[in-house]
Amino acid sequence: MDLRPTADQRALQSGTRELLARRFGRDRLRAAVEHPALDRALWRELGAAGFFALRLPEADGGVGLGLPEAVLVFEEAGRALLPGPLVAGQLLAGVVPGVAEGERVVGLCEVGSYGMGPYEMGAYEVGAGGGGLWEHPGDCDELILIEGGVAGGPGADAYGGVSGAAYGDACGRAYWNDPGWPVQEPVCSIDPLTPLARVTSYPRRAPRSLDVPRLRREAALLTAALQLGSAARTVEMAVEHAGRREQFGVRIGSFQAVKHLCAEMLIRVEIARSAVYAASLVDQSLAVVGAKLLADEAAVRNARDCLQVHGGMGFTWEADVHLHLKRAWLRVEQWQSRPNAEEVLAEALLTGNVGV
Repeated sequence: MDLRPTADQRALQSGTRELLARRFGRDRLRAAVEHPALDRALWRELGAAGFFALRLPEADGGVGLGLPEAVLVFEEAGRALLPGPLVAGQLLAGVVPGVAEGERVVGLCEVGSYGMGPYEMGAYEVGAGGGGLWEHPGDCDELILIEGGVAGGPGADAYGGVSGAAYGDACGRAYWNDPGWPVQEPVCSIDPLTPLARVTSYPRRAPRSLDVPRLRREAALLTAALQLGSAARTVEMAVEHAGRREQFGVRIGSFQAVKHLCAEMLIRVEIARSAVYAASLVDQSLAVVGAKLLADEAAVRNARDCLQVHGGMGFTWEADVHLHLKRAWLRVEQWQSRPNAEEVLAEALLTGNVGV
């Protein structure tokens, strides 16, 4: 299997990097920290550039590309720390009208498992601490809720919300949410660029279908691509700082300890990149689980090592290192947490069921 991007794929990735550098450079990033509301103009520009419609057929107004290309684009988004419900926009572009064009913003979150609370007056009460975390609740026009089951497993349902749209699940059932739902409570987010709310209850009604296991699998993979991009960027930041900063009359990049730290960061990125790229080419749940696990590790550990290379400055808001670390911590818990991933992989190895 050749994991190297083709010339066309490299051009797509390069074009995405140029677009984000122009429209969401460091000044815009720092401004977004102070005012985390979604930039609708940028969102529409992303839609016009085909960011969300990347995998829609050309006959439906999309670009007609595949998951490998989406992974490359999301790697660049992670590198730039682009905020917003990007995964939801990519996965639901062909489901919710206006999302592909960037005219509407859709959210996507999981809300635990069945049996966590009673049904009351048509609403499902999620229960204390059991609600799903919803990104950018104040900016979303729609919210899709996925309930029950585990990643890639059975028993999962999806619910539409906020504006009354209808969606479904892997079992062929579907539910319709009334306008104004779901009920939410604010959550203090570790990432200043990602406002959060916890969904506490929502109603359920009927009629159409989504492939929820595939939705979960692709959401985990795209999140892994975001982590990969962040991990790669922190390597660049560490090397750039080590090449400028001087101690004892020489650049700190000449010190063997710093060299080894940067080399280990690069190794993590390349290992994670191979896993993420491979998972985008094969339709296997375990490949995605492994890719997410490696990308999460690369993002968190590289951000911490980048902070160490920066020294005391890395602990201040003057540097952007803390933004990468906080985003990495947040993404670690999305779609495939580390404990769950380790359990899934351990079970597969013990049972010999490693080809699914």
